[in-house]
Amino acid sequence: MKCMNCGAVVHDAKICPECGFDLEVQMHSLQLSVQYYNQGLDKAQIRDLSGAIELLKRSLKFNKLNIPARNLLGLVYFETGEAVSALSEWIISKNIMPDNNAATDYIQKLQSEPAKLDMINQTIKKFNIALKCCHEGNEDVAAIQLRKILYQNPKLIKGYHLLALIYLKREEYEKARRILKKAMRIDKTNATSLRFLKEVDEQTGTVTSLEPRKLFRRQKGEQAPKEQIQQDSVTVIQPPTFRETSMAATLLNIGLGLIVGGLMVWFLLIPSIKQGINRNANEKIVEYSNTMAGQKTQISDLNDQIKKSNDTVASAQQQINDANEKTTAYENLMKANSAYTDEKYDLAANALEGMNTELLSVDAKEIYDKIYASVQTTMFTQLKSAGQEAFDKEDYDMAIDKLTRAKEIKDNDYTVLNLLAHSYRNKGDTQNAIDNFQEIIDKFPKTKRANSAKSFIDKLQANTKTPDDTKSGDD
Repeated sequence: MKCMNCGAVVHDAKICPECGFDLEVQMHSLQLSVQYYNQGLDKAQIRDLSGAIELLKRSLKFNKLNIPARNLLGLVYFETGEAVSALSEWIISKNIMPDNNAATDYIQKLQSEPAKLDMINQTIKKFNIALKCCHEGNEDVAAIQLRKILYQNPKLIKGYHLLALIYLKREEYEKARRILKKAMRIDKTNATSLRFLKEVDEQTGTVTSLEPRKLFRRQKGEQAPKEQIQQDSVTVIQPPTFRETSMAATLLNIGLGLIVGGLMVWFLLIPSIKQGINRNANEKIVEYSNTMAGQKTQISDLNDQIKKSNDTVASAQQQINDANEKTTAYENLMKANSAYTDEKYDLAANALEGMNTELLSVDAKEIYDKIYASVQTTMFTQLKSAGQEAFDKEDYDMAIDKLTRAKEIKDNDYTVLNLLAHSYRNKGDTQNAIDNFQEIIDKFPKTKRANSAKSFIDKLQANTKTPDDTKSGDD
């Protein structure tokens, strides 16, 4: 361990023998970093990847030089399909400890498989296209694209989340459930997956089981032996039947039978049928009343659920947008670092140009500052040349953009100031033109450059324009 105050090597002492600095807090921080790393390792071994990421981030907060924690964090990111975040952690680890670092092997192994690396890049690009389709309302195209992405990169957690959101919007809850269960197999405690599953369960009224199903075979029992039933033959002696020989008597008997049957139906069956009809009608009325009351309550609950679902979708969409912007920043940082390592400073400058550094972590910002300090001269030259070229083509908007950014790097270059002032003048922006001419006068007093700038200010203030004014007054 090194003293954080003077850098001297110490062992178990609580006071630095060189500068007398109290090392107790530093030792406690290092112990906490190791403790969180061990807990994160346990989480990763049981595929609790979200928990592992959280604990490993805590470990790095207490000790950003904890190389095993940083390398393991990269592995966990890679396991969730976040190859960009994984590479950024490994690059930081390699810069901290260049020798005997497992991160070097991870980076080389990934770079040695260009097909796999290209596949990861393609899936990220396709995911961004699918996300753009969702913004434009083309959910069908986005769903087809996401299914192809997950076939190529089945560990991309955010791909599962976006596809599940599309299914939730379509109210295809069973498809969303299947997709989210696949995501849970990769990361058992992902908060977004659990939140979406809760939404599916509330909509379907069925609790999702995350345990694997077990199939049991039913054993067929032995069938009981059939008993043979033997029937004894019985001889029945029937007496001889008596038949009416009179047709009138036969018709009379039939008529009496019909009358008796009709009376029985009228007095016995009709009252019971009427009572049954009335009873069913009363039951239906009560049932319909209860149903209407329940439907009103259900409609109110559904409106609340729809509002919560919309809030959930909006929150998830914002998270996805933030993740995409952060991914782009880290991709550019990786390109810049690779070009800087290969001494291709022009490519490094192009990668750093326009990067939003607010999205970078503290460690990544240190790498950015290191590369930027080395290539800012190259960036200035490129911006200055691009501004000159745009000015010559009379593309004054482009010239102002490039020259302004060159001025932010080096604000005392006469060519940049002069071209910027004339770009504003030719565009018709009088005030900005005067401000830049005045800046030339302030920075180059009592020179021919200052006199030329003063003459242009006088002409602009007098609102006089001549054909000769369209050219710059460079020495």
